[in-house]
Amino acid sequence: MSAPTPAVRPADPPAPRTAGAPSRTTLSAAVLVTGFVLLSLNTRVAFGQLGPLAPVAGFSTGAVTLLGLIPPLCMGLFAPLASVVRRRFGEERGLFGASVLLLAGAVVRMLGLPGLFAGTVLVSIATAVVNVLVPVFVRSRFEHRRVGVMMGVYALSMGAGSALVAALTVPVWQAGGHSWQLAIGLAVIPAALAAAGIAPQLGHARVRRPAEPRTGTGTGTDTSTGADTGAGGGKSARVAVVVPVAVDAGGRGLVWSLTAFFGFQTLLFYTTLAWLPAILVDAGVARTVAGGMQSLFILGVALGGFLLPVLAAARTDQRPHLVAVVLVCALGYAGLLAAPGAAPALWAIVLGAGLGGGQAVAGVLYVKRGRDHEHVASLSAVAQTGGYLLAATGPVAASVLHTATGAWTVPLLALTGALALSLLASLRAGHDKR
Repeated sequence: MSAPTPAVRPADPPAPRTAGAPSRTTLSAAVLVTGFVLLSLNTRVAFGQLGPLAPVAGFSTGAVTLLGLIPPLCMGLFAPLASVVRRRFGEERGLFGASVLLLAGAVVRMLGLPGLFAGTVLVSIATAVVNVLVPVFVRSRFEHRRVGVMMGVYALSMGAGSALVAALTVPVWQAGGHSWQLAIGLAVIPAALAAAGIAPQLGHARVRRPAEPRTGTGTGTDTSTGADTGAGGGKSARVAVVVPVAVDAGGRGLVWSLTAFFGFQTLLFYTTLAWLPAILVDAGVARTVAGGMQSLFILGVALGGFLLPVLAAARTDQRPHLVAVVLVCALGYAGLLAAPGAAPALWAIVLGAGLGGGQAVAGVLYVKRGRDHEHVASLSAVAQTGGYLLAATGPVAASVLHTATGAWTVPLLALTGALALSLLASLRAGHDKR
């Protein structure tokens, strides 16, 4: 016996057509897309600065390890905060608040080494909120057929912003009299633009009702959250536990698969981001050139992050795309193992394309496997909580293995093993269970 279909609020009557309506609609869409791009450009900027700066600024191995550990650890611990923020304030206000916090963190990072650590914590907390809210924001504010494109735009912009700032970091350090604080301060500019760009969307903010019992048909309409109405209910209802929502709607297999795939891919990404310049320097590549390879890596992340979501969103089964991610990454790691100094630019951009695709396609998986906005937010929060906590072990483990063996061979072999595990983990998440 099928569950009763919930009542759906009649659609609002269309607004009277006026001469100015099309232009207002076009302007509103342009402001939305521009704000979304500015937000995306800023999301990974702060994390891409350390790699090129560390070899020339004289940061200790311990400092680099800790600064590589903070982002995934904080993003894992604070990902559940995004669901609370969404229920209390809505996606638009949540993204604006996260942008302001990220701007504050970018400023604090300029205040000496303690400020660099403290500011990175603030930036990571803000990014945790953005990571969870973006897939829900895309699903709710853009047409369904545009989801893949907009998730690709998100990844492309994110990588492009990070690559640009990473490429400018060492030149600014040199021009500023070897001041790493001035170089780190570059991140303030895109952070301010992101906050300004997303601010106009506050006029569209809608506060979500607490989740009601699930009686929907799984058509993709957010009937369970009251997304089109004002907030209601008490505080205890608003702070609903995210895990049961994700598990009840999708099953434990889906949740574990999404979490493990995202976790292994993110472990690979942040470990490579933290140590790629050091790997190349140890292979005989000049320090300044190694810093440039970091920019190429991030550029590859942008390209792979744009292409894969667009391709994957057009299909109901994403498993072939996930296999492609693993194969491209495997080629990059094989190059670093066999001949790191022979073609560093090639290995950097190939690894970036593979890992960027793996990072970005996770957002498509949340949207594709989610039944409604609430379920998408739950899957995103749960997968990112567990995934980032798993990823936080990567930079530290790589450092320990390198110290113990005196070379990067064992750490790279370990990363290749994690890559194989990510493929096994993705099998359930890559398709709808029949």
